Amino acid sequence: MQTKDFLFEIGTEEIPAGYISAAVNTLKSYFASKLKEAKLSYEKISTFSTPRRLVIKVTNLQTKQEDEVIEKTGPAKNIAYDENGNLTKAGLGFLSGVNEKEIYFKQTPKGEKIAIKIQKQGKDTKLILAEFIKGVIKEIPFPKKMKWNQQQFSFARPIRWLLAIYGSEVIPAEFNGIKTGNISYGNRFQKLENPIKINSADEYEEKLKSVFVIANRDERKEMIIEQIHLLFKDSSENIMEDKNLLETVTDLVEFPTAIIAEFDEKYLNLPKAVITSTLSEHQKYFPVINKEKKLINKFVFISNGNPENSELIKLGNEKVIKARLDDAAFYYNEDKKQPLESYVAKLEDVTFQTGLGNLFEKTERIMKIVIFLNNNLELKETEKKNSLRAAYLCKADLVTLMINEKEYTKLQGYMGYNYALESGESPETAEAILTHYQGGNAKDEFPMSKVGALVAIADKMDTVCGIFGVGLIPTGSKDPFALRRAANGIVQIIDSQKFEINLHRLIDKTFEILKDKLVKPENNKKLVYDFFRQRINRFLKQTGIDYDVIESVMHIDHSNITDLKQRASDLQKFKQREDFIKLVIGFKRVSNIIAEAKDLGAVNTQLLRENTEKILYDKYLAFSDSMEKSLQKKDYKKVMENLVSFSILIDNFFDDVLVNVSVEELRQNRYNLLGKIRKLFLHVADITKIVVEEQK
Repeated sequence: MQTKDFLFEIGTEEIPAGYISAAVNTLKSYFASKLKEAKLSYEKISTFSTPRRLVIKVTNLQTKQEDEVIEKTGPAKNIAYDENGNLTKAGLGFLSGVNEKEIYFKQTPKGEKIAIKIQKQGKDTKLILAEFIKGVIKEIPFPKKMKWNQQQFSFARPIRWLLAIYGSEVIPAEFNGIKTGNISYGNRFQKLENPIKINSADEYEEKLKSVFVIANRDERKEMIIEQIHLLFKDSSENIMEDKNLLETVTDLVEFPTAIIAEFDEKYLNLPKAVITSTLSEHQKYFPVINKEKKLINKFVFISNGNPENSELIKLGNEKVIKARLDDAAFYYNEDKKQPLESYVAKLEDVTFQTGLGNLFEKTERIMKIVIFLNNNLELKETEKKNSLRAAYLCKADLVTLMINEKEYTKLQGYMGYNYALESGESPETAEAILTHYQGGNAKDEFPMSKVGALVAIADKMDTVCGIFGVGLIPTGSKDPFALRRAANGIVQIIDSQKFEINLHRLIDKTFEILKDKLVKPENNKKLVYDFFRQRINRFLKQTGIDYDVIESVMHIDHSNITDLKQRASDLQKFKQREDFIKLVIGFKRVSNIIAEAKDLGAVNTQLLRENTEKILYDKYLAFSDSMEKSLQKKDYKKVMENLVSFSILIDNFFDDVLVNVSVEELRQNRYNLLGKIRKLFLHVADITKIVVEEQK
């Protein structure tokens, strides 16, 4: 079998770095799928990419499809032929140009049918590839696309050339007026257009290197890492590690050169995140730190220009960063001229959400929710005071120049923290402003203080209940207001702080605060209950609790997350014990027997006839008293141990006592006893939901 290498390159204007990975993955998966459909074998598929090219290489691709013999089955014999042995219309229609002599009969599960074998000649691979080239370009996804030259077709950036080589031949194809060829283009720092002829796939990488293009993304990334390492080889300084930034800059350049540059030390007076955001977020530069991990007035950028001009390029980048830091310093110094508190009134000019008022109204609601939490939790007076102050100030930085000018929107909360300290607010208040956005994201750190946790919960609960309350409920994968993240954050923060909060009462209070804004709040409140139930279920699964244990504890109550998690965790530990499995089986017998019973009431001790039922009742009374004390202490392990001891008593009861006796008053009294025991167990969990080994 003959094989050749296939190379296909889409040459473009500079594509945004964030678009490239998905594009080359689609390119690869498309060809892998299409080649499989075409039954063409190959050794491997490789991809290359730079900001100006998306490339795929198929190594040792079969040059021609194999010829095939295809069996085609037609209508039943008695339908294909008439009584004289001549083909009917159905038979002739099936034959469709094939010689009648080639028909044979085939026995099938549905009877004898006519059949033929068709010789299908394999197509040349280069003809098939031409069709793939036309098809794949339309399939490549981008977050945003553009049109150019009055074309109807859209792509991330204008397509400038198409290179398609199979072996040493060009695959002739045309897309949107652009014909394929064997010409690629080098780095623009040499000249605007520097074409280079590619004669075969094997020479592609080396030919491009000669015109300052490293097409292999992994090689380009390693070059960046190595160059940075060399810059700081004998130094106590180094870049601030940022894996995401490394991935980004790899997709920003075709021929990387790492260059170290500086900015004026005076800018180090700015808050650290302002500097690092300016460097890494805005300019894609790596900040530099000293051996004490402190930021210094240096940065590393990855140039795509001529390495010989590095000094000139360095001066240009230093000029750019100076302008950026000048802007940041201006915003920061202007903002500090007023205390943070003075910005709160300006929140009235910013809409939070249609139907839910402005950010000042949201601030007032957050404060009311914080007051509710303060009144329902055991907190120090300083914590109450600082949480209320933080609730009042938490959104104030949104109308400062630093955030409102849209340059540093990701620093919301962080700038509030800095401005709060500058304004003389307590460190606890400032920290709460900083952390109240956190929670619900795996990358987040939860608020470290109770004060921060209170404000975070209040802010998120107002958002969830408010958005639900105006009917903007997340569906499927669509969650434009990130309500799942907000609710996850509330659940996780409550757990991290071990807050004893009744979640339903908190939701009720929030809806009460929102009542003037909402339509049909009661219906939407129930939806919020269910929404949080789903979030709690997910949270417990993430902590390693089995689904049946979750169902058993959630079935009773899920309003107290801290209590719920403890019950679930303790029950999980008992689940594998043999004596607990016996308890589950016994409890299910209890539940099954009284499933249809109605009007379960008090136990009449005068009707306890058998010794084992008297013992069971006495143990029930004794356990009820001790259980109440253990539940108050949330000592669920002790409760579970006592419940396990009940399994023997229940087994003895069922061995010695006939529950469904003919005497109605005896039968009802035994139902009442079993009902009392079932109710006792349900204080911890509905263990009928537990799946034991015998049922799996």
